[in-house]
Amino acid sequence: MAIAEQFAGLQMDQLIGAPLRAAADASIMLANSTADFINRVGVDKEGKVRTVAFAYQKHSTNEDGTSNLDEMKVDVPMLAIVPIPNLQVDEVNILFDMEVKQSEKQDSSMDVGAALSNSVNLGISKVNITGSISAHQSNTRSSDNSAKYHVDVRATNHGMPEGLARVLDMMAVNIAPSLVGSSLRDGNGQSLPEQARLKAERLKALRQEISRIELRLGAAKDGLDNHISHLKKLATTQQNVYQSNMMQLMDKLEKDNEKNDAAAAEYSQTMEAVNSSWNTFRNQVSDYIRLLVDSKAPEEGTVSEMFALKSLSKEGKPVAYGMDDSCYIAIAVAQKDAVAAMVNVDDIEKELFQKKADYNDAMAGKHGE
Repeated sequence: MAIAEQFAGLQMDQLIGAPLRAAADASIMLANSTADFINRVGVDKEGKVRTVAFAYQKHSTNEDGTSNLDEMKVDVPMLAIVPIPNLQVDEVNILFDMEVKQSEKQDSSMDVGAALSNSVNLGISKVNITGSISAHQSNTRSSDNSAKYHVDVRATNHGMPEGLARVLDMMAVNIAPSLVGSSLRDGNGQSLPEQARLKAERLKALRQEISRIELRLGAAKDGLDNHISHLKKLATTQQNVYQSNMMQLMDKLEKDNEKNDAAAAEYSQTMEAVNSSWNTFRNQVSDYIRLLVDSKAPEEGTVSEMFALKSLSKEGKPVAYGMDDSCYIAIAVAQKDAVAAMVNVDDIEKELFQKKADYNDAMAGKHGE
């Protein structure tokens, strides 16, 4: 058979495509196994995340010498504490080698045994002639065919999918231990006498109230900071409007004209005065809001004249900031919100001060005896 005929009938698309299709099917199967694991282990029938509850005890010492024995519990998502199978086919190598060897060897020889003898007279001499004939013949033929077909598939566990990791990160932000129960003990962890127990319980209740008030105060201060930041952004926006208007006025002036040069210098002075008022406002807006709160008569619906803000008229003159300006209403509303936020901070600080005074009195034995 000719060498070319040895490859006839080989379906290369099957040899190469079949393993690739099998690898693709395996990838789908592996992805389904990951999804099935998450649905069965991580989520219940109602679509809620399965959690595992861990309970532990927490000991802490109080200022009055007593101690707390708190029973704590924390719920952790199941998917965060178990390995998630996430096998993926990383590499498919298909190796197909076919080697055809064909060789022929032919040796021919003939051996014939025949002797010949004769003599020839050459006048004065006589010559004798002898000889032999031999022949040998042999045929040799050999052929060799070989083929190799090797498929190498490598799959590894890629760990937790990126999307699931982000979901668990969002959940982890809201995971916090919760207090199940708490009991008061003396410094050695023993039960307290009745009188001491009543005093310790009052002190503990006051400490909890102080902690809650401090949390409220922190949130109130964050709200005030947001209102102050909003006022600063509005001031920057209004200032940019004036800058744009001034550029338009400057563009209308002709060059190389003494009158226009004087007008340009006047425009520059005006813009400097306007910018100065707004820069001062941004740098001292917290102090201005404090002054409005302390005055106890903040203006409603208007921007306080205490800010001394300047506006740019259509003619390029510095004028008092008024309701015709683009950001006036927004700044008035933001001013009102900032004042209310600072009043809220002041009220919470007073409440906290009073609660701390009550705690000090209880520590001194003025209450709960």
